[in-house]
Parts: sequence; C-alpha cells; structure tokens
Amino acid sequence: MERAALSVLVTTWNEAHNLPDCLDSARWADEILVVDSGSTDGTVEVARRAGARVVVHEYVSAAQQKNWALPLLQHPWVLILDADERVSPALAAEIQDVLRADGPPDGYFLSRRSFFLGTEIRHCGWDRDRVLRLFRAGRGRYDDRLVHETLQLDGQASTLHGPLFHYTYRSFRDYIEKLGRYTERGAADLRAAGRRPAVRDLLFRPPARFLRMYLLQRGFMDGTRGLLLCSLAAISVWLKYARLFETPGPEEARP
Repeated sequence: MERAALSVLVTTWNEAHNLPDCLDSARWADEILVVDSGSTDGTVEVARRAGARVVVHEYVSAAQQKNWALPLLQHPWVLILDADERVSPALAAEIQDVLRADGPPDGYFLSRRSFFLGTEIRHCGWDRDRVLRLFRAGRGRYDDRLVHETLQLDGQASTLHGPLFHYTYRSFRDYIEKLGRYTERGAADLRAAGRRPAVRDLLFRPPARFLRMYLLQRGFMDGTRGLLLCSLAAISVWLKYARLFETPGPEEARP
C-alpha cells in the first residue's frame, strides 16, 4: 500500500559517535537531511557515508537551526531527531501507518524513553516524556528560545506509543561539558522574559526541583542513578538562576 513520503531532519555538532545508530534507525525514510554547524570530529563524513544529504549552517540556537532547515525538506511529512535518539522498530511501524493514512491529525507526540549513564530512567518525570516530532510539512515551527525549544503545531496532534529511545548523558564528563552551555542559555531566556536575579530563586528552586523529581516523581525508585540525576538537575537549576547575577556576555555559538 502506498504511503506519503517522509523527510527526517537531524541537526548536529560533533556527533560522529552518535550519528551512525541514529541514521540507521531511520534508514527507511525517503530523505534524511543532516544540518551540521561546523563539526570537527568527522560528523559530516559519517552522515554522507550513511547516505544522508548534508548542509552546513552557522549555529545560533537549536530552534533557529531547525527553523532554517525546515524549508529545505522535500516531502510532505517531517520527523525531527536528535543525534542521540533512535527510532525503535515499533515506532517505525507506527509512523509508516501514519504515512499510509496521510490524514488528520497533523502532528504526533512520540513517547520517549531515556537512558542516563547507560541505564533507562523509569521515573524522575522522565517516564512521562512526550515530544512533538512528527508533523505535516508547513504545519510546525519552533518557538524562539535558546534552550528547551518547543515545536508549535498549526493543527491537531495525537500520540504514538512505540518508543523513541534517547541516550542522554553517557558520563559525568558529558554532563559537565553541556552544563555550562545550557545554563548560560537558560539564563539568557530568563533575561529575555524579564526575570531579574533574586536570592530566593537560589534558595528555593533547586531543592524544590530535587524534591519534585526524587519524591513526587519517584526518582528514588531508579536507585543510585535516580539520586544522581535528581541531584544534577537541582545543580543545573541553581546555576541557571545564579547566572542571572553575572553580566551577560556574547552567546557561545555552539549547540
């Protein structure tokens, strides 16, 4: 049975170690476009060897990078992936059913299962993770934020249940390397929204985040890794609000 064609978009920066498995999980798609922002580790070569179309574009933010790339896609349906994500066989089958139906809704949330330090996190709030990634071309655009960008859909959305596997931080080094960039941009988003530095945010927001994830969202059931993840999340919150006290500098142009 014929189906509508699908374009897959992956944005990258130094993802040579992640990209092969990501692209292999989506090899059944009609087009894969990799938009790179100046990788130095061979990411572009890896993408081309896998048969992806590759373009290089200067990075400003994840949202702007994706919005810039969306008009370059050639097919009526779009799937957005990060390099550390994998489309499971069950999800691939569901997506192809959507493409065969080619009818409403206009977008779909994917059920994401995430791994931290090599272990799946089943609580901490991660168990309810749903991301809007599959949509009809021309019906989706990302909001203008530096971090935690969200796809805005012009139309109705439903949910697919086959898992999208997400291999997040594989080591503490990986977490620490990203911590500075994410908290800098998180603070910049707060400033843009008019938030002013306040000591109360440093005192109350980090422990509130820990207690919510570890107790209310049952992070304790994920054992030691749950404790580590909730603690790091609280540290990230503290650092993001602490950076409101510093004089803002130029944005670091990296993903």
